[in-house]
Amino acid sequence: MTDDNKKILIVEDEVAVFNALKDKLLINGFEVLEAKNGKEGLSLALKEHPDLILLDIIMPKMGGISMMKNLRSDSWGAKVPIIILTNLNSDDSIIKAIEDNKPSFYLVKSDWNINDVVIKVRELLGMTNK
Repeated sequence: MTDDNKKILIVEDEVAVFNALKDKLLINGFEVLEAKNGKEGLSLALKEHPDLILLDIIMPKMGGISMMKNLRSDSWGAKVPIIILTNLNSDDSIIKAIEDNKPSFYLVKSDWNINDVVIKVRELLGMTNK
């Protein structure tokens, strides 16, 4: 097992976005866990303790902000790196709610490409780019 075998949880309800992220992360040697909503994501995160979470904000059952708030109340969840992925623009109330829950990074989906996400994941996990 190399240092690249880090476990990444993708919490995303858009199939095309999920598949693109999953494929790119798998190619780069990461293990990928999948959740289609915040409720499923919270349960899976607390059970599997992934090394990093890629989290959408707008999802069914439980949104990303609620999931992050619940996760941050757990001793393990308070420390796990979270990258927020969203289509929302920078509405002040949304940004405040996100920042209050201490994500590690925030990406607006329309502003990034898939390679940027992998670079940011590696950076947050303290991995060197190969």
